Amino acid sequence: MSAPSRYLYVVAFIGGLTSLAVEMAASRLLSPHFGTANLVWATIIGLILLYLSAGYTIGGHWADRSPYPATLYRLIAWAALFIGLIPFVAHPVLRLAALGFADFNAVILGGTFVSVLVLFSIPVTLLGCVSPFIVRLTMEDVSRAGKAAGRVYAISTVGSFIGAFLPDLLLVPLIGTRLTFVLLALLLFATAFIGLLQTRPRDLLALLWMPILVLLLTLLLRGQPVKAAAGAIYECESSYNYIQVVENEAGCRFLLLNEGQGIHSVYCPHDLRTPGPWDYFLIAPYFNPPPHTPDQVKRVAIVGLAGGTMARQYTAVYGPLPIDGIEIDGAIVEVGYEYFAMALPNLNVIVADGRYALARSPHTYSVVGVDAYRLPYIPPHLTTVEFFRQVRDHLTPDGVVVINVGRAGDDYRLVQAMLATLLRVFPSAHVIEVPHSFNAVVVATVQPSQAENLVLNLPYLQGNEFLYSTAEAAARNLRLVAPGPVVFTDDRTTVEWMTNALVLEYVLKTATKGGG
Repeated sequence: MSAPSRYLYVVAFIGGLTSLAVEMAASRLLSPHFGTANLVWATIIGLILLYLSAGYTIGGHWADRSPYPATLYRLIAWAALFIGLIPFVAHPVLRLAALGFADFNAVILGGTFVSVLVLFSIPVTLLGCVSPFIVRLTMEDVSRAGKAAGRVYAISTVGSFIGAFLPDLLLVPLIGTRLTFVLLALLLFATAFIGLLQTRPRDLLALLWMPILVLLLTLLLRGQPVKAAAGAIYECESSYNYIQVVENEAGCRFLLLNEGQGIHSVYCPHDLRTPGPWDYFLIAPYFNPPPHTPDQVKRVAIVGLAGGTMARQYTAVYGPLPIDGIEIDGAIVEVGYEYFAMALPNLNVIVADGRYALARSPHTYSVVGVDAYRLPYIPPHLTTVEFFRQVRDHLTPDGVVVINVGRAGDDYRLVQAMLATLLRVFPSAHVIEVPHSFNAVVVATVQPSQAENLVLNLPYLQGNEFLYSTAEAAARNLRLVAPGPVVFTDDRTTVEWMTNALVLEYVLKTATKGGG
């Protein structure tokens, strides 16, 4: 086999690698603007597969009409050009998404989402042409056609396997999404130009403008934020999230993730109180029968530590009690230390999945706080009966689990489902509506309890102004919610279906009101 023929297998590997890497990078390009909900993922995967299918068909016909290596390499060069242009062409379009989210404008949101995905149609379709083209070029004997096709697709699939991991685990955290697209484009340019040097060198000179254009755009647009936000003082892309820190005129900092519609942590240097649900986590133990006093709270676990808002509040109010803070994203932990004053001597930070870390904890807790839910990103494995059994096993006899559960306006379906699930494990559960927000705080107790216990425990909190006033506010915002018919289990959790429905219905309802 000649060197040019052997090189075709290298091309198959690179083609497979880049096709999957582009798909993974597409999700990272969209996540700062549309988030990482499974509906977004399903759309990306579905359309990419359609583009590849079109490429397989077109590539087979193209290879039969022009069975020359130079044709293949020119095709790859054009794919590289369109891949390199994606982040720069998409950027002004994606800026409209921020306007759509601000007004919950379904037309703008849908339009920008579809527009950006259309950008992938040409390069991914061209990449789909590569494998059938190589099969045609490597077929020397029709009696061995199956063997030749199997070898090409096997090598291409090995490349896809590596491409599935490269963006999220290496490239995006190291160089960012924009440069990931550029690097993939340059890899394809190099692949095409090496092939042209072997087969048709004069074509190479005619295509040199392509990488030059991509590199010029990279240099001219370097340093631009992924997504501009008022008051942004920091941004980065981790293996899990697009992370932003914004600061207002009063010096308060807010942690935003992905599309930035939810605040995940707050830090105001001169104010312990927050406008969100975190204050209510501190009064969860007082749903226990009276008398229940602050000195009975001994140890706390937080699943979804984020920037450490809740850990900082617990430390300030209860003193330096031991806190195990679990956060899956190590980059968020670093942001917490740098921007949210999270360096607390009593805080043990565990970078791991919440369920995994809690199951392996040797401790029992007075409070387990779960702050890992944000519509529509609710990890299904942290919502099930089996998970809450693990939580109960790590609670003291007077322990409580407190959860921040999202809702959409007056739609309490998710809260009702969480109540039904919790009541399979705990004897009692109560709901606090967080005013002026899309949050409800759900508290479940190991021992039987009544909602009025919160009021009955108020006299025992008078020595702590923060706890007393927070408990008073919580008592005013108690809401009687009946458990729903849905119970989440490991075998059957419909939480993603439910959250998608909630968000879509709310956006459409808001858009209809705006149009009326």
